[in-house]
Amino acid sequence: MSVQYYEGIGRRKASTARVRIMSGDGRFIVNDKDAEIYFPRLGDLESIIGPLSAADQDRATYDITVLVKGGGVTGQTDAVKLGLARALVKMNPDWVSNMRKGGFLTRNARVKERKKPGLKGARKAPTYTKR
Repeated sequence: MSVQYYEGIGRRKASTARVRIMSGDGRFIVNDKDAEIYFPRLGDLESIIGPLSAADQDRATYDITVLVKGGGVTGQTDAVKLGLARALVKMNPDWVSNMRKGGFLTRNARVKERKKPGLKGARKAPTYTKR
């Protein structure tokens, strides 16, 4: 038996998250772990749930499964948040205005700048010596 779900892809820095929403009893699974265990940092889970609050939806009515890869904690948190917002918009296109007001549908494009030849990093130059 197939289950109807809505999928959204979120990206941030080096992280990519595939978020699936389906009707259920409120389970939130991230990489086969409970979301509270996967994101233990204070405020991360509240930030991720932001799109549900913007859509005036209760977390207990949906099962959310996430597959997130790459990057660090902050990148993964923001990638999951964007993927959740995109999945909710696929579920109900009327929520686009609420998501836009909350800034949940805007991808944060900041990524690490590449190292340039002759420099120590992206911008830091070697120390100048006169002799």
